[in-house]
Formats: sequence, structure tokens, C-alpha cells
Amino acid sequence: MDLGIKGRKALVCAASKGLGRACALQLATEGVDVTIVARTPEPLEKTAEEIRSATGVTVNAVATDITTPEGRQLALAACPQPDILVNNAGGPPPGDFRDWDRDDWIKALDANMLTPIELIKATVDGMMERRFGRIVNITSGAVKAPIDILGLSNGARAGLTGFVAGVARKTVINNVTINNLLPGPFDTDRLRQTIKAVADKSGRSTEEVAKERAAGNPTGRFGDPVEFGEACAFLCSAHAGYITGQNLLIDGGAFPGTL
Repeated sequence: MDLGIKGRKALVCAASKGLGRACALQLATEGVDVTIVARTPEPLEKTAEEIRSATGVTVNAVATDITTPEGRQLALAACPQPDILVNNAGGPPPGDFRDWDRDDWIKALDANMLTPIELIKATVDGMMERRFGRIVNITSGAVKAPIDILGLSNGARAGLTGFVAGVARKTVINNVTINNLLPGPFDTDRLRQTIKAVADKSGRSTEEVAKERAAGNPTGRFGDPVEFGEACAFLCSAHAGYITGQNLLIDGGAFPGTL
């Protein structure tokens, strides 16, 4: 299927690896010029070159912290009028809520709620004027089924979900959609970090915990980031203009609910 977005411009956050990288690569495969953002220059440049070589599109790499005002300014200077915005930021660390203070909560909110909102605020009006825009927020399956050791993430991402539910109904009249992608267990560094935390707490090996978690998924495996990137590209496509304010759970069927 031709997704109808060749020649569009996308800003993809936290895109040097993992799910952000997968989204940037799939958009580039569809002919979208991408600006990718991450904090660490070396892996970011490596990813940028890999995407250029694989797709031939223009790839800008901006090494900055997107969770800061200065970082957002740099990213938007490199891609001032994106047609597509993929919001993403590393999740806060796991732990026990009794050990978190106000600074921990503010940091989580800045990264996983307020930064996406600031980027939406900076780009959505231009998208509406041009009558095309696709905004995808990478949140977490924990929005629907909270994970006890990821309380910082649960709270911040749920706040973003509530915000999107309201604003997405105001922008779609101008062909600007805003949706959330909720990943379950994908084979990423973030998942391995969570598995290690569980293993350390339980006294088991990471291999044992990983095998148990994979077997517990209805698919019997973890997700491939490529699958996630393809779902993101479709939500960003010209064919997805009637989908807005939705939370698409991609978890292999792990969430047991009917709705």
C-alpha cells in the first residue's frame, strides 16, 4: 500500500534506537524526510546514516535533550514545519513510589507528559493551516494496565492520554490527527532494563525472567520494533484521517480486557 506521505517531513523524538528508530526508519521507507532527535550523538549519527543508506531520503540528526526548552528549540529549528510529529522520550526508572520525591515526579512529567504537549503546541497550528498533520505519541501499554514498578511512567503517560483525548477532537476538522501508540513488551533496551529490575528484586537471572515474560504473552514472544514502526507509519499516512484521539495497544494480546 502506498501510504501517500512521500515528500512529507517528520520530526521523530528519541529516535536513535528502539521504537523511535523503528518509526523513523519506516517513515523514511515511505519517502518521508526525517529529522531524528536523541541525546547521545554517536548512536544518533549511526542511525541517521543507516536510514539514509537504506532509503535515500534526507535525514537530519539533532543531538539534544528534547525534554528541555533548549532541546525543543534546536529540534524545531531543524524541522520548523513538520507534517508528522512522533513524540517519544525515555521512560523514567522503575522503583517503589515510597522512594520518589517531588523532583522525580517533575522529571517524569517533563519527559512523558509536558514535552509532548509543548511540541504539539509548537506544531499543530501550522499543520492545521496546511490542512495535513499526523501526531503520534508513543506512550505505554501501562496506560491501560499499570505496572506497579513503573509508577512514574504510569502517572505521567496517563496525564498525556487525558490531554490528547480532548485536543484531538479539535484538530481533526483540519485533517490533523493525534493518536497514541501503546507498546507492550517489545525487544528494546527499555524492556531489558525493566527485566533486570525485576530479576534483581527477585534474585533470579535476567534470562529466566525474560523467558518467563515472553512465554506469558499470548504470542509466546516479545514484539519486533519493526512491527511497531509499521503501525506508526500507517497512523501517519494519508489514509488515517478518520482516526483521532485513539489509543492503539500493540502488545501481542497481553491486555485481557474486552475493550
